[in-house]
Amino acid sequence: MKVVYSDVHKRHNADTGTWVGVTIPSEEVPDRIERVVAALTDRGHEIVPARPCDDSIVNMVHDPAMVEYMRNAWKNWVEWGYPDEPGQNQVAAYAFPTSRFLGDIPLRLPKSPGALAGVYAMDTMTQIGEGTFLGARSAIDAAQTAAEILVDGERGVYAACRPPGHHAGTSFFGGSCYLNNAAAAAQTLIVGGVGRVAIVDLDAHHGNGTQEIFYRRRDVVYGSVHVDPGEGWFPHFLGFADEIGAGDGVGFNLNEPVPPGGGDDVWLAALDSVNTFVEIHQPDAVVVSLGVDAAITDPESPLQITKLGYEASGKAIASLDLPTVFVQEGGYDLNTIGELVGATLGGFEAAKV
Repeated sequence: MKVVYSDVHKRHNADTGTWVGVTIPSEEVPDRIERVVAALTDRGHEIVPARPCDDSIVNMVHDPAMVEYMRNAWKNWVEWGYPDEPGQNQVAAYAFPTSRFLGDIPLRLPKSPGALAGVYAMDTMTQIGEGTFLGARSAIDAAQTAAEILVDGERGVYAACRPPGHHAGTSFFGGSCYLNNAAAAAQTLIVGGVGRVAIVDLDAHHGNGTQEIFYRRRDVVYGSVHVDPGEGWFPHFLGFADEIGAGDGVGFNLNEPVPPGGGDDVWLAALDSVNTFVEIHQPDAVVVSLGVDAAITDPESPLQITKLGYEASGKAIASLDLPTVFVQEGGYDLNTIGELVGATLGGFEAAKV
Protein backbone atom coordinates (compact mmCIF):
# COMPACT_ATOMS: atom_id res chain seq x y z
CA MET A 1 0.00 0.00 0.00
CA LYS A 2 1.35 3.42 -0.94
CA VAL A 3 1.85 5.97 1.83
CA VAL A 4 1.29 9.60 0.83
CA TYR A 5 3.31 12.07 2.90
CA SER A 6 4.35 15.72 2.97
CA ASP A 7 7.05 17.00 5.32
CA VAL A 8 5.38 20.43 5.22
CA HIS A 9 3.26 19.23 8.15
CA LYS A 10 6.25 20.12 10.36
CA ARG A 11 5.53 23.80 9.76
CA HIS A 12 2.51 23.41 12.05
CA ASN A 13 3.78 23.37 15.60
CA ALA A 14 1.22 25.13 17.78
CA ASP A 15 2.66 23.76 20.99
CA THR A 16 0.12 24.84 23.61
CA GLY A 17 -3.59 25.26 24.10
CA THR A 18 -5.94 26.42 26.84
CA TRP A 19 -8.04 23.78 28.58
CA VAL A 20 -10.52 24.89 31.29
CA GLY A 21 -8.54 28.12 31.55
CA VAL A 22 -5.15 26.44 31.98
CA THR A 23 -2.38 26.56 29.39
CA ILE A 24 -1.19 23.02 28.68
CA PRO A 25 1.22 21.47 26.14
CA SER A 26 -0.28 20.14 22.94
CA GLU A 27 0.03 16.41 22.30
CA GLU A 28 -0.57 16.95 18.57
CA VAL A 29 3.14 17.20 17.75
CA PRO A 30 5.10 16.73 14.50
CA ASP A 31 6.71 13.53 15.78
CA ARG A 32 3.34 11.76 15.59
CA ILE A 33 3.42 11.38 11.81
CA GLU A 34 7.20 11.01 11.69
CA ARG A 35 6.86 7.92 13.90
CA VAL A 36 4.10 6.54 11.67
CA VAL A 37 6.03 7.08 8.43
CA ALA A 38 9.17 5.53 9.94
CA ALA A 39 7.22 2.46 11.06
CA LEU A 40 5.52 2.05 7.68
CA THR A 41 8.85 2.48 5.88
CA ASP A 42 10.27 -0.32 8.01
CA ARG A 43 7.31 -2.48 6.98
CA GLY A 44 8.16 -1.94 3.30
CA HIS A 45 5.53 0.61 2.30
CA GLU A 46 6.37 2.92 -0.60
CA ILE A 47 6.42 6.58 0.44
CA VAL A 48 4.84 8.85 -2.19
CA PRO A 49 5.11 12.66 -1.95
CA ALA A 50 1.84 14.56 -1.73
CA ARG A 51 1.07 16.66 -4.79
CA PRO A 52 0.27 20.33 -4.14
CA CYS A 53 -3.43 20.86 -4.92
CA ASP A 54 -5.40 24.02 -5.59
CA ASP A 55 -8.24 25.16 -3.33
CA SER A 56 -11.10 23.79 -5.44
CA ILE A 57 -11.73 20.68 -3.32
CA VAL A 58 -11.11 22.28 0.07
CA ASN A 59 -13.54 25.06 -0.86
CA MET A 60 -16.20 22.45 -1.65
CA VAL A 61 -16.12 21.06 1.89
CA HIS A 62 -15.33 24.30 3.76
CA ASP A 63 -16.63 27.84 3.63
CA PRO A 64 -14.03 29.64 1.49
CA ALA A 65 -14.20 32.54 3.96
CA MET A 66 -12.91 30.28 6.74
CA VAL A 67 -10.12 28.95 4.53
CA GLU A 68 -9.11 32.52 3.71
CA TYR A 69 -9.32 33.47 7.40
CA MET A 70 -6.98 30.64 8.32
CA ARG A 71 -4.57 31.57 5.53
CA ASN A 72 -4.20 35.11 6.97
CA ALA A 73 -4.79 34.54 10.69
CA TRP A 74 -1.14 34.55 11.80
CA LYS A 75 -0.23 37.58 9.65
CA ASN A 76 -3.12 39.58 11.12
CA TRP A 77 -2.18 38.48 14.63
CA VAL A 78 1.36 39.79 14.14
CA GLU A 79 0.14 43.05 12.57
CA TRP A 80 -1.93 43.73 15.68
CA GLY A 81 1.17 43.18 17.83
CA TYR A 82 -0.22 40.31 19.93
CA PRO A 83 3.08 38.35 20.02
CA ASP A 84 4.56 41.34 21.93
CA GLU A 85 1.52 42.51 23.88
CA PRO A 86 0.07 40.52 25.60
CA GLY A 87 2.85 38.13 24.54
CA GLN A 88 0.76 35.42 22.85
CA ASN A 89 2.67 33.83 19.95
CA GLN A 90 -0.29 31.79 18.72
CA VAL A 91 -3.69 32.90 17.45
CA ALA A 92 -6.10 32.22 20.28
CA ALA A 93 -9.83 32.93 20.46
CA TYR A 94 -11.28 34.61 23.53
CA ALA A 95 -14.85 35.53 22.49
CA PHE A 96 -17.39 33.33 20.72
CA PRO A 97 -20.46 34.70 18.88
CA THR A 98 -22.82 31.85 19.72
CA SER A 99 -26.42 31.88 18.52
CA ARG A 100 -27.56 32.45 22.11
CA PHE A 101 -25.31 35.51 22.25
CA LEU A 102 -26.41 37.05 18.94
CA GLY A 103 -30.08 36.15 19.00
CA ASP A 104 -31.72 37.45 15.82
CA ILE A 105 -29.01 39.99 15.06
CA PRO A 106 -26.77 39.08 12.08
CA LEU A 107 -23.10 38.34 12.73
CA ARG A 108 -20.72 41.23 12.11
CA LEU A 109 -17.11 40.20 11.63
CA PRO A 110 -14.97 41.92 14.28
CA LYS A 111 -11.66 43.66 13.58
CA SER A 112 -9.88 42.25 16.64
CA PRO A 113 -8.00 39.05 15.67
CA GLY A 114 -8.74 37.59 19.09
CA ALA A 115 -12.47 38.05 18.55
CA LEU A 116 -12.31 37.05 14.87
CA ALA A 117 -10.74 33.72 15.83
CA GLY A 118 -13.87 33.00 17.87
CA VAL A 119 -16.03 33.26 14.75
CA TYR A 120 -14.46 30.03 13.46
CA ALA A 121 -12.89 28.29 16.48
CA MET A 122 -15.07 25.87 18.43
CA ASP A 123 -12.69 25.58 21.40
CA THR A 124 -9.75 27.27 23.11
CA MET A 125 -7.41 24.30 22.66
CA THR A 126 -6.86 24.66 18.91
CA GLN A 127 -4.55 27.60 18.34
CA ILE A 128 -2.91 28.81 15.13
CA GLY A 129 0.84 29.27 14.84
CA GLU A 130 2.99 30.78 12.13
CA GLY A 131 3.05 27.60 10.02
CA THR A 132 -0.34 26.13 10.93
CA PHE A 133 -2.12 26.93 7.68
CA LEU A 134 0.73 25.52 5.58
CA GLY A 135 0.74 22.35 7.65
CA ALA A 136 -3.03 21.95 7.50
CA ARG A 137 -3.01 22.61 3.77
CA SER A 138 -0.31 19.96 3.27
CA ALA A 139 -2.55 17.44 5.05
CA ILE A 140 -5.31 18.24 2.56
CA ASP A 141 -2.78 17.71 -0.24
CA ALA A 142 -1.91 14.28 1.16
CA ALA A 143 -5.57 13.28 1.44
CA GLN A 144 -6.39 14.49 -2.07
CA THR A 145 -3.34 12.80 -3.57
CA ALA A 146 -4.26 9.51 -1.91
CA ALA A 147 -7.83 9.75 -3.21
CA GLU A 148 -6.56 10.53 -6.72
CA ILE A 149 -4.32 7.44 -6.57
CA LEU A 150 -7.42 5.42 -5.67
CA VAL A 151 -9.34 6.88 -8.62
CA ASP A 152 -6.42 5.82 -10.82
CA GLY A 153 -6.97 2.18 -9.85
CA GLU A 154 -5.26 1.36 -6.54
CA ARG A 155 -7.36 -0.65 -4.06
CA GLY A 156 -5.81 0.77 -0.89
CA VAL A 157 -3.85 3.94 -0.07
CA TYR A 158 -2.78 5.55 3.21
CA ALA A 159 -2.58 9.34 3.67
CA ALA A 160 -0.16 10.37 6.43
CA CYS A 161 -2.15 13.46 7.36
CA ARG A 162 -1.15 15.87 10.08
CA PRO A 163 -2.75 17.86 11.63
CA PRO A 164 -5.82 15.63 11.85
CA GLY A 165 -9.11 16.87 10.42
CA HIS A 166 -12.34 15.17 11.44
CA HIS A 167 -13.39 17.76 14.04
CA ALA A 168 -13.25 20.59 11.44
CA GLY A 169 -16.59 21.42 9.85
CA THR A 170 -17.85 23.62 7.07
CA SER A 171 -17.20 26.86 8.95
CA PHE A 172 -15.42 25.87 12.16
CA PHE A 173 -12.21 24.29 13.39
CA GLY A 174 -11.24 22.74 16.72
CA GLY A 175 -10.18 19.55 18.44
CA SER A 176 -6.63 19.98 17.04
CA CYS A 177 -8.19 19.98 13.54
CA TYR A 178 -8.14 22.87 11.07
CA LEU A 179 -9.23 21.52 7.67
CA ASN A 180 -11.07 18.23 7.17
CA ASN A 181 -8.78 15.77 5.41
CA ALA A 182 -11.25 12.87 5.26
CA ALA A 183 -13.92 15.14 3.81
CA ALA A 184 -11.47 16.36 1.17
CA ALA A 185 -10.61 12.76 0.28
CA ALA A 186 -14.30 11.86 -0.04
CA GLN A 187 -15.03 14.94 -2.14
CA THR A 188 -12.04 14.15 -4.38
CA LEU A 189 -13.48 10.69 -4.99
CA ILE A 190 -16.90 12.14 -5.83
CA VAL A 191 -15.37 14.64 -8.26
CA GLY A 192 -13.32 11.80 -9.72
CA GLY A 193 -16.47 9.91 -10.67
CA VAL A 194 -17.13 7.69 -7.65
CA GLY A 195 -20.88 7.51 -7.24
CA ARG A 196 -21.11 7.20 -3.45
CA VAL A 197 -18.46 7.21 -0.72
CA ALA A 198 -18.66 5.81 2.79
CA ILE A 199 -16.60 7.37 5.57
CA VAL A 200 -15.84 4.98 8.43
CA ASP A 201 -14.47 6.87 11.43
CA LEU A 202 -12.40 4.79 13.87
CA ASP A 203 -10.95 7.65 15.89
CA ALA A 204 -11.61 7.47 19.62
CA HIS A 205 -13.67 10.67 19.38
CA HIS A 206 -16.67 11.43 17.23
CA GLY A 207 -15.88 13.20 13.95
CA ASN A 208 -18.36 16.01 14.49
CA GLY A 209 -16.89 18.07 11.65
CA THR A 210 -17.17 15.28 9.09
CA GLN A 211 -20.71 14.56 10.23
CA GLU A 212 -21.69 18.23 9.86
CA ILE A 213 -20.21 18.58 6.37
CA PHE A 214 -22.15 15.62 4.97
CA TYR A 215 -25.21 15.57 7.28
CA ARG A 216 -27.63 16.61 4.54
CA ARG A 217 -26.02 14.66 1.71
CA ARG A 218 -26.68 11.14 0.48
CA ASP A 219 -23.65 10.74 -1.79
CA VAL A 220 -21.45 10.39 1.32
CA VAL A 221 -22.40 7.93 4.06
CA TYR A 222 -20.89 8.54 7.51
CA GLY A 223 -20.47 5.94 10.25
CA SER A 224 -18.48 6.46 13.44
CA VAL A 225 -17.30 4.28 16.34
CA HIS A 226 -16.20 6.42 19.29
CA VAL A 227 -16.27 6.87 23.04
CA ASP A 228 -19.69 7.92 24.29
CA PRO A 229 -19.81 11.75 24.45
CA GLY A 230 -22.63 11.47 26.97
CA GLU A 231 -20.09 10.12 29.46
CA GLY A 232 -18.09 13.35 29.43
CA TRP A 233 -15.86 12.93 26.38
CA PHE A 234 -15.03 15.28 23.51
CA PRO A 235 -16.81 16.59 21.45
CA HIS A 236 -19.41 16.48 24.27
CA PHE A 237 -22.36 17.94 22.31
CA LEU A 238 -22.42 15.60 19.30
CA GLY A 239 -21.90 11.95 18.42
CA PHE A 240 -25.09 10.46 19.82
CA ALA A 241 -26.98 7.53 18.31
CA ASP A 242 -30.06 9.59 17.43
CA GLU A 243 -28.10 11.74 14.94
CA ILE A 244 -29.17 10.08 11.68
CA GLY A 245 -28.83 12.85 9.09
CA ALA A 246 -31.22 15.55 7.89
CA GLY A 247 -32.98 16.54 4.68
CA ASP A 248 -31.70 14.42 1.80
CA GLY A 249 -29.22 12.83 4.21
CA VAL A 250 -31.73 11.26 6.58
CA GLY A 251 -30.66 7.69 7.21
CA PHE A 252 -27.13 8.22 5.89
CA ASN A 253 -25.48 8.93 9.27
CA LEU A 254 -24.77 6.37 12.00
CA ASN A 255 -23.07 6.88 15.35
CA GLU A 256 -22.05 3.91 17.50
CA PRO A 257 -20.98 5.28 20.91
CA VAL A 258 -18.85 2.92 23.00
CA PRO A 259 -18.80 3.17 26.82
CA PRO A 260 -15.60 4.31 28.55
CA GLY A 261 -13.41 1.32 29.31
CA GLY A 262 -14.72 -0.57 26.28
CA GLY A 263 -12.26 -3.05 24.81
CA ASP A 264 -11.79 -4.95 21.58
CA ASP A 265 -15.03 -6.94 21.74
CA VAL A 266 -17.47 -4.04 22.14
CA TRP A 267 -15.47 -1.79 19.80
CA LEU A 268 -15.30 -4.38 17.01
CA ALA A 269 -19.00 -5.17 17.46
CA ALA A 270 -19.74 -1.48 16.94
CA LEU A 271 -17.56 -1.52 13.84
CA ASP A 272 -19.52 -4.50 12.54
CA SER A 273 -22.70 -2.46 12.92
CA VAL A 274 -21.12 0.39 10.96
CA ASN A 275 -19.99 -2.03 8.25
CA THR A 276 -23.52 -3.42 7.93
CA PHE A 277 -24.86 0.12 7.69
CA VAL A 278 -22.29 0.92 4.99
CA GLU A 279 -23.16 -2.19 2.98
CA ILE A 280 -26.86 -1.28 3.02
CA HIS A 281 -26.06 1.99 1.25
CA GLN A 282 -23.88 0.31 -1.40
CA PRO A 283 -20.99 2.79 -1.69
CA ASP A 284 -18.35 2.55 -4.37
CA ALA A 285 -15.36 3.48 -2.18
CA VAL A 286 -14.44 3.94 1.48
CA VAL A 287 -12.54 6.63 3.35
CA VAL A 288 -11.34 5.51 6.79
CA SER A 289 -10.70 8.20 9.40
CA LEU A 290 -8.00 6.20 11.14
CA GLY A 291 -7.38 7.40 14.65
CA VAL A 292 -5.50 5.05 16.95
CA ASP A 293 -6.22 7.04 20.10
CA ALA A 294 -8.68 4.38 21.29
CA ALA A 295 -5.61 2.31 22.19
CA ILE A 296 -5.18 1.05 25.71
CA THR A 297 -1.96 3.09 26.11
CA ASP A 298 -3.23 6.36 24.61
CA PRO A 299 -3.59 9.31 26.99
CA GLU A 300 -6.52 10.93 25.12
CA SER A 301 -9.33 8.42 25.59
CA PRO A 302 -10.63 5.83 28.07
CA LEU A 303 -11.02 3.03 25.50
CA GLN A 304 -8.91 -0.12 25.77
CA ILE A 305 -8.21 -1.27 22.22
CA THR A 306 -5.21 -3.55 21.65
CA LYS A 307 -2.91 -4.05 18.71
CA LEU A 308 -4.89 -7.19 17.84
CA GLY A 309 -8.05 -5.09 17.89
CA TYR A 310 -6.60 -2.68 15.37
CA GLU A 311 -5.43 -5.53 13.17
CA ALA A 312 -8.96 -6.97 13.30
CA SER A 313 -10.40 -3.57 12.37
CA GLY A 314 -8.25 -3.53 9.24
CA LYS A 315 -9.59 -6.96 8.30
CA ALA A 316 -13.15 -5.78 8.95
CA ILE A 317 -12.68 -2.79 6.64
CA ALA A 318 -11.22 -5.09 4.00
CA SER A 319 -14.36 -7.25 4.18
CA LEU A 320 -16.28 -4.39 2.55
CA ASP A 321 -14.24 -5.24 -0.57
CA LEU A 322 -14.10 -1.65 -1.80
CA PRO A 323 -11.30 0.72 -2.83
CA THR A 324 -10.18 2.32 0.44
CA VAL A 325 -8.31 5.45 1.48
CA PHE A 326 -6.99 5.54 5.05
CA VAL A 327 -6.63 9.10 6.40
CA GLN A 328 -4.74 9.58 9.65
CA GLU A 329 -6.60 11.22 12.51
CA GLY A 330 -5.65 10.89 16.21
CA GLY A 331 -3.15 8.79 18.10
CA TYR A 332 -0.99 10.41 20.77
CA ASP A 333 1.15 7.69 22.33
CA LEU A 334 4.39 8.20 20.40
CA ASN A 335 5.69 4.80 21.46
CA THR A 336 2.82 2.90 19.83
CA ILE A 337 1.25 5.06 17.11
CA GLY A 338 3.39 3.66 14.29
CA GLU A 339 2.90 0.08 15.40
CA LEU A 340 -0.88 0.46 15.65
CA VAL A 341 -1.25 2.15 12.26
CA GLY A 342 0.93 -0.59 10.79
CA ALA A 343 -1.23 -3.27 12.44
CA THR A 344 -4.41 -1.76 10.97
CA LEU A 345 -3.00 -1.51 7.46
CA GLY A 346 -1.45 -4.97 7.85
CA GLY A 347 -4.82 -6.45 8.78
CA PHE A 348 -6.41 -4.81 5.77
CA GLU A 349 -3.72 -6.07 3.39
CA ALA A 350 -3.66 -9.58 4.86
CA ALA A 351 -7.39 -9.89 4.29
CA LYS A 352 -6.94 -8.79 0.67
CA VAL A 353 -4.40 -11.52 -0.13
